[in-house]
Amino acid sequence: MKSTVLIAIFSSVLMTAQWTTPFEKGNGNQSPNYEQMVKYYDELDRNFENISIENFGNDDNGEPIKVVVYSNTKDKKAPVVLINNGIHPGEPDGIDATMMLMRDLATGKIKFNHLRIAAIQCYNISGIVRRGQLSRAGQNGPEEYGFRGNARNYDLNRDFIKNDTENAKAFQEIFHAFRPIYFIDNHVSNGADYQYLFSYISTNKERLGKKLGSYFSQKMQPEILKNLEAKGIMTTPYVNIHEDTPDRGFAAFMDSPRYATGYTTLFNTLGTVVETHMLKPYKDRVRATYEYMVNALQYVENHTNEVKQLMEESLEDLQPSRQYAIQWIIDSTQFRNIDFKGFEAGRKPSEVSGKPRLFYDRQKPFTRKVKFYVDYEPTKMVTIPRFYVVPKSENRVISDLRRNKINMTSLPKDSVVTVEVYRITDFKTVKNPYEGHYLHYDTFAKKETKQMLLRKGDWLVSTQQNGVKYLLETLEPEAVDSFFNWNFFDAILSQKEYFSDYVFEDTAADLLKKNAALRTAFEMEKIVNQDLANNPNAQLDWVYKHSPYYEATVGLYPVVRIP
Repeated sequence: MKSTVLIAIFSSVLMTAQWTTPFEKGNGNQSPNYEQMVKYYDELDRNFENISIENFGNDDNGEPIKVVVYSNTKDKKAPVVLINNGIHPGEPDGIDATMMLMRDLATGKIKFNHLRIAAIQCYNISGIVRRGQLSRAGQNGPEEYGFRGNARNYDLNRDFIKNDTENAKAFQEIFHAFRPIYFIDNHVSNGADYQYLFSYISTNKERLGKKLGSYFSQKMQPEILKNLEAKGIMTTPYVNIHEDTPDRGFAAFMDSPRYATGYTTLFNTLGTVVETHMLKPYKDRVRATYEYMVNALQYVENHTNEVKQLMEESLEDLQPSRQYAIQWIIDSTQFRNIDFKGFEAGRKPSEVSGKPRLFYDRQKPFTRKVKFYVDYEPTKMVTIPRFYVVPKSENRVISDLRRNKINMTSLPKDSVVTVEVYRITDFKTVKNPYEGHYLHYDTFAKKETKQMLLRKGDWLVSTQQNGVKYLLETLEPEAVDSFFNWNFFDAILSQKEYFSDYVFEDTAADLLKKNAALRTAFEMEKIVNQDLANNPNAQLDWVYKHSPYYEATVGLYPVVRIP
């Protein structure tokens, strides 16, 4: 018996040696180029039945996005863990770690009998082929790496809702093809300096819902991290601190739907963003990423039924007429003290500017109680409707809904229905373009109930489906990453018809004579608004905008609700 075990172990070791990755063949500070990575996976696919490669859509440069799949089961419904690599190719740790992971799965060094594991080889292909040594200024290896932006200079980790890139469309196809129960997105952090090799972003517990969020934050993620630390890898929540020091305290990162784990959360998939520290040696960062993935996979394998049940139960809290939070803020009154392992920081004169600059002294490590703000509270709630109705004219929205496997029904005939409509009353817009958009924020919409003619061919969308959170986060205009805030509906914000002053003068005068209420409101407005009182053109425009001649569609949000 012992000899059989030894033979198996020896055989596995030989197989592993035979399939040494480009990273392992190098000096510990090198990452393969795109062609080397693809070739390695193609060879695994040709030689191992438990490895396959599937293409999904394209990068913006036209190259197919490749997903390598490990399966040691014939059960096509086996739960899936999805891994994303190279969304920022200047952070290639996950690329190398996953190549080793897939090799070890293929050769049987590690085995999972009840899971399928799907990994995007490199999501940002046009970014990885743009190799260099300088774009990640100050990063400690590897020697060469890719670039953050893709072929059209988009940061793909901001594109999961707006879908400006072919990459984002492909990701949604990948996600819905596999419907993973757990998602890992591999990155490398920058910002503050500290002792930790490994940091992480856990999907916000609040956005997962009470049951699923509590399970993930209190049981699943802590256990995975505990096992990781048992291997000598210290961990800390992601330190999103720039130009300041973490010993003052820091908050959990809010991964809104524009981000990868923010998007996957919309379908109740648990998610973790791995953030190894850019100042630590590359070899160590790759090892930490590898070990995290293995530990996470082991946990999911052992608790699959538990996770799946909680995912299903979480939908029960998303029924029509219940409340759903679409805006959040950190609760500054709630925090927990963590034993943070950092470096003493100080200020010294800059050799560039002569002004005080921040520096960390690695000769002075410390362990100190630091406030970690992990609780968010909602600042805006909406009541979940039974249905949304999307006009058939909104082709882009309809396309996005279909790609996300949203069930829709085409209205068979014109129908007058009682609906809730929004009118956009206020919003702010960024001064400079952000990821190809002049993003709106702090949006306010007034809701009113009215009878409306819905046209044949308009799309009736039930909220009683798996994608209910996706619908709420995209179709509610006040939601942080709504389609409205990403400029899908900007055409409704401007009027299309105008008037000739000399013609409308007589009409306006007649309106004021015949409508006492309008006249009173007009006179009161002039009293409180001196600019209006002193501007004849503005007065004429005021009457026009409060008259039946003014188009009712200005600011009228086209997607309506059926409560």
